[in-house]
Amino acid sequence: MRTFIAIELPSEIKAALANLQTQLKTANADVKWVLEKNIHITLKFIGERDEKKVNSCAEALSKVANNHNPFTISLSNLGAFPNTTSPRVIWTGILKGESETKKIAQELEEEICRAGIPKESREFSSHVTLGRTRSSINLNKLSEILNLLGIKSGDSSLFGKSPFIPGLEDKGFPIGGLRNAENNPVGNLEFVVNKLVLFKSTLTPKGPVYEIYKEASLKTT
Repeated sequence: MRTFIAIELPSEIKAALANLQTQLKTANADVKWVLEKNIHITLKFIGERDEKKVNSCAEALSKVANNHNPFTISLSNLGAFPNTTSPRVIWTGILKGESETKKIAQELEEEICRAGIPKESREFSSHVTLGRTRSSINLNKLSEILNLLGIKSGDSSLFGKSPFIPGLEDKGFPIGGLRNAENNPVGNLEFVVNKLVLFKSTLTPKGPVYEIYKEASLKTT
């Protein structure tokens, strides 16, 4: 069973990010865009595990969720990894709620490691993946649009380090991103996190299908 733990985004936030994707799609670049219904914030990618391991992860999820109160997340900027000239991953960063998200992810790493699943080799950085490029087709047009929307190539002020993005092996690249750009297209998107979700991911020819395996509410007192 292939699974991961994430923060699910409200439908209105997903819709706003899908609108942003629509603007980026005008470049006609070869990008595998994340479907609107699948947009989320990954906290821990667990991968392919047997049911016993997944249930242990579900227990870890509940334990960590019970350590944290609900908190607010605001999206801070549009970014590209490793840079806007050769973007491979297009993402939005997190401003408000970044420290809470990172702490939860770190606790999940520790608890899930006790279940026998190795820790990630790179430090966690909060972000929302919007799409991944598949080839260089119209990459220059995509780069132009990214820059028009407020990206500054090579600015590492948001994360300090390249974000850990599951599926990428590259290390040490700068990231493209601009904190608080005047034309920031995602700066007003904000929502309250009150639960964490363990998703089952089934890969299909039309893309992954996500199903909720376990939900854990954050503590209310």
